[in-house]
Amino acid sequence: MSIEINNESGVAVDEASLQRLITFALDLLHVNADAEVAIVLVDEAAMEQLHVQWMDEPGPTDVLSFPMDELRPGTEEHETPAGLLGDIVVCPQVAQGQAETAGHSLLDEIHLLTAHGLLHLLGFDHADVEEEREMFGIQRDILVGFSMEEKRRGGTRRR
Repeated sequence: MSIEINNESGVAVDEASLQRLITFALDLLHVNADAEVAIVLVDEAAMEQLHVQWMDEPGPTDVLSFPMDELRPGTEEHETPAGLLGDIVVCPQVAQGQAETAGHSLLDEIHLLTAHGLLHLLGFDHADVEEEREMFGIQRDILVGFSMEEKRRGGTRRR
């Protein structure tokens, strides 16, 4: 599995935990171990530029996803073929405000945004109530399962 992380945000982020999260999620969703994904952490100015360019919306946002090979989750019997999933772009500065509002750590918020972005790469959306219920349910399963896995392995979480 190729997971590239590029932190251009100026904010220190536990990149190893992001790698573990993506690995956990792709395994849970039966995506081929040879799939490739990139996570780019950017500052507010860069995120605003991407948000305007690709979504035609002003201001920075928390996460954007740029799917490539249109891969979808697999099953226990048939895992997703190898391919390029795409890029997840996260803005830690926007995430910080959201983390404070939600009452959890910046790392928890970045994990949430990364899982959310990954699901978009895999074709999930939340345009209607049914799609939202499905996507957010899987997102919750990823985050809860990952948190349990981190506790089992003795991983530390910043609060």
